[in-house]
Amino acid sequence: MEQESSSHPYERLTPDVILSALEDRGWHCDGRLLALNSYENRVYQVGIEGETPVIAKFYRPGRWTRAAILEEHAYSRELLEHEIPVVAPLADSKAHTLSEAEGFLFAVYPRRGGRWPDLDTREQRLQMGRFLGRMHAVGATRDFEHRNTLSIESLGEKTRDFVLEHNLIPDYLVEAYASLTADLLTRIRQLFEAVGPLRKIRLHGDCHKGNILWNEQGPNFVDLDDSCNGPPVQDIWMLLSGEAEDMRVQLDDLLEGYQTFFEFEYSSIVLIEALRTLRIMHYAAWIARRWDDPAFPLAFPWFDSPRYWEEHILALREQAAALDNPPLL
Repeated sequence: MEQESSSHPYERLTPDVILSALEDRGWHCDGRLLALNSYENRVYQVGIEGETPVIAKFYRPGRWTRAAILEEHAYSRELLEHEIPVVAPLADSKAHTLSEAEGFLFAVYPRRGGRWPDLDTREQRLQMGRFLGRMHAVGATRDFEHRNTLSIESLGEKTRDFVLEHNLIPDYLVEAYASLTADLLTRIRQLFEAVGPLRKIRLHGDCHKGNILWNEQGPNFVDLDDSCNGPPVQDIWMLLSGEAEDMRVQLDDLLEGYQTFFEFEYSSIVLIEALRTLRIMHYAAWIARRWDDPAFPLAFPWFDSPRYWEEHILALREQAAALDNPPLL
């Protein structure tokens, strides 16, 4: 896949632009600037004179509307008001959490320390479950109006169409990918239909361990950039790992803590592998859609190769088998 020659908007996001943006908003920067690990957006730790550094997040142009970003901000601050530890954007003197500089929407966050959680003890899993239950109890009080709703169409069907229409796959793999993904989507739709209507609430949306900072007080969630409406199980399954029996034990502990604060629909457990399959499909298309961003070929050099698509199809075949495995009940 060739990289487009046109410049990418982030090339305009120079250190001077970043520091000036924060200065104009009232932050007295000391000139220290550290780029943090982020691909979808650009995130920096910015030194502040005489104070703790802050985190500045510059949103990818054109990805979200202003209304959608403000809805994400409102949700995170609502969670904070309920003493649920999320890292929410800071408001300026006019109570605004979102600003604009040189065509970039940006927000400023407090810096939080912590590490990715192992969740390898029952107590940690119970604590995480309680945290998620509290978060979902707040999320269930209203719906997002401007943000996405999780669906087979958005994560699976549009992904498949994009991959095939943009000729991303080597010719000798096209038929295998096309037939396999068609079968997978049929099976996934059957599973969703068998479960029936599920309650959809406001979710974190990308609830994996990399978006959790664990410290002495417990978990702090960061990065609600993918927050959406969807079934609660979406925020739970990505915390599971290992063999089926391992995941079953982990799930039992998480849900024991979870149900202290919010009722879980156990029928949705049968959708875990379906949701995992949709995520695997969507991830490949996400990288392809961002290939014109110079950061992506550098971060994912293996993506532009036949071997990647061979391994991708193999992973999807494994998911085809997993969809028929007994649920983690």
